Amino acid sequence: MKKKLKSYAMPISIIGCVLLMYLCAIVGITAIPFGDANRILLHEVLHIPVNMEGISPGSIAIIWNVRLPRVILGFLTGGALAVCGSAYQGIFKNPMADPFILGVSSGAALGASIGIVMNFSASLLGLNGTAILAFIGSFLTIFLVYSISRVGRKVPVASLLLSGIAVGQSLSAFMSLLMIFNVQSMNQIMFWTMGSLNGKGWNQVLIVLPYVIVGLMILFTSLRELDIMLLGEDTATQLGVNTEALKKKILISSSIITAAVVSVTGIIGFVGLVVPHVVRMLTGPKHRILVPFSLVFGGTFLILCDTLARTVSSQEIPVGIITAAFGGPFFIYLLRKSKKGSA
Repeated sequence: MKKKLKSYAMPISIIGCVLLMYLCAIVGITAIPFGDANRILLHEVLHIPVNMEGISPGSIAIIWNVRLPRVILGFLTGGALAVCGSAYQGIFKNPMADPFILGVSSGAALGASIGIVMNFSASLLGLNGTAILAFIGSFLTIFLVYSISRVGRKVPVASLLLSGIAVGQSLSAFMSLLMIFNVQSMNQIMFWTMGSLNGKGWNQVLIVLPYVIVGLMILFTSLRELDIMLLGEDTATQLGVNTEALKKKILISSSIITAAVVSVTGIIGFVGLVVPHVVRMLTGPKHRILVPFSLVFGGTFLILCDTLARTVSSQEIPVGIITAAFGGPFFIYLLRKSKKGSA
């Protein structure tokens, strides 16, 4: 019976996530009749020739150009961060690891802050100047952290973590200085660092999608090696796993995904930290099960949080605040539970 439930768990999770995406696409501050919303989705998504008479162009724009791309971007962002978090926790053997542990968020925040202060107005492939500099800042941070922590051809995990923390704190200090000397831009910088899907459309979805797909494909080819790494690096090496190559593969692919996502949405915390923990409690530590479920659960979690962010108040709340409000207390609960279990 348990095996049957496990075999049905993934299809049920996917169906539930799709239904949630559908519901969140028709829910919002602006009330659109249920029937009209369904006709819009059938016509625009499935290209079914339904009668569109009586539906205003504004309603079509809200569903097709505002809510639906935002829901899809929310799924891509949440799923990507959760997958990267599970991969980092596996490679570092550290339950506190998340996609931002190597300073990616600090590099992106500093880059975005420079763009905001300088009023950098250039655009590339649909990215505005702030997003471009955030993307560059993320990649330069990863390159710097990797260069600092590398010892010969090896990258010790402890050195990598310490380098990431040190570089991240240093970049955060530079960002704080930038805010102090540019008070007029402080509110805009703070809002960016809270993370938001507001104002994002199909352009942002198409920008993030290729990076997420390529990065996830690389990660999914490494699941077996990640499972073996749970036995320890020495044992994994004896079983034929090139641990250094695996670290580089995970670091590069996860950094690409995180940098692309953060440059568009800002910093959305706790998704990559809490979701893998919850999924691990339900499915166990095997990455071939953990990672796919983290993708679905992470996307579902962020869609729910973003829907709350745009519906609970007439003034939209940054989604990073909602994820922290749910993620922080829940993570404390997990820590207390694990503490009682160890006792």
